Amino acid sequence: MINSGDVAFILVCTMLVFFMTPGLGLFYAGMVRRKNVLNTLMSVMFCCGLTTVMWFAFGYSLSFGPDMGGLGIVGDLSHAFFRGVSETEAGPYASTIPGVLFAVFQLVFCMVTPAIVVGSLSGRMKFSALFIFITVWLILVYYPMAHMVWAQGGLIAGLGAVDFAGGYVIEISSGISGLVACIILGSRKGYGIKSYHPHNIPLFVLGGGILWVGWFAFNGGSALGANGLAIHAVVTTMIASAAAMLSWMLIEMILYKKVTIMGAVTGSIVGLVSITPGAGFVPFGAALIIGGVVSPICFFFLTKVKQKFGYDDSLDAFGCHGISGIWGVIATGLFAQTAINPVAQWNGLFFGDTQLFTAQLLAMCIAVIYSGAMTAVIMLVLKKIMTIRVSTEAEALGLDISEHAEEGYAAFSGIDQ
Repeated sequence: MINSGDVAFILVCTMLVFFMTPGLGLFYAGMVRRKNVLNTLMSVMFCCGLTTVMWFAFGYSLSFGPDMGGLGIVGDLSHAFFRGVSETEAGPYASTIPGVLFAVFQLVFCMVTPAIVVGSLSGRMKFSALFIFITVWLILVYYPMAHMVWAQGGLIAGLGAVDFAGGYVIEISSGISGLVACIILGSRKGYGIKSYHPHNIPLFVLGGGILWVGWFAFNGGSALGANGLAIHAVVTTMIASAAAMLSWMLIEMILYKKVTIMGAVTGSIVGLVSITPGAGFVPFGAALIIGGVVSPICFFFLTKVKQKFGYDDSLDAFGCHGISGIWGVIATGLFAQTAINPVAQWNGLFFGDTQLFTAQLLAMCIAVIYSGAMTAVIMLVLKKIMTIRVSTEAEALGLDISEHAEEGYAAFSGIDQ
């Protein structure tokens, strides 16, 4: 039966999660150089339009429609253009909200995911190539991942693995895809030789704050109702993000004797990512551990692993989202409790069972391999059929002017660093 309180709650959550995508745009834009700020914003914002039209036309059906072929990989087209998805009656995935509201709530999750990926490609990819890449990536990566993890008959769901709000579907898929795509695209000119400084740290902080607020709707709304599970997810989200922020600050204080606002905000974001898969499955104390541990892991990848291997993940989609997501799904296998959410068939490893932990590891491997392989195929094919990088001259001039004929700071006459 439709519950008006649940409907109101998910409507508000949908709007807040939608707002996360513009927030991500500001977050990313603050980290790039002045001459690429508008291109960065555009690379995120166009995802709002593209994903909406595709989701309505066929994306929702491929993600949550009846399984095609019995393989658990992708749905059929029976719900194309929201056919058979009711505005007044519940669907198969939520019993107290209309089917269309569930579909639109899932849309805003789909919206932010490719926007994360573009952070790895900032500063050197042609916008036309990026548009095609994201279009194909949604079809070949996001929709199948959503179906495998969340849909009835999904491959990963069938293993008994759990993902409360997007550890596999959003964080691992975007982070791994960003890593693979940036390696195939190649580094920015001068990467590893000259420094790339963020041009507007307050913009970065503003975007990070918007993401933090939206994440409560992201995780809390995944309970699909205004209930105790939603409250539990909000509390674990708050605890993990705060613990990760403090943990990152402690690392900076120990190593550099100073703390930075960029470090503190980055810590909060990796904490939010890490708790996403387990927000509705792990106890409050575990959230503190998950958030506290994720910062040193990500700090190591951002400062040591990235430098060692030399990949140009421009805005650290892999280091923040991919690595945090991997830790999050593993931690869910360690700390989940069926008493909190019976969707988990077994308790976590630290509560006496091994099955869930094993399922989480297997599902993680599937998500990493599938996302990485499909992204590689997409990028290599695009590289064969079109020019995907801007010219050296266009990169030096800046993508704002060379790709969009606009300037973010038209009155600025200094030297872009």
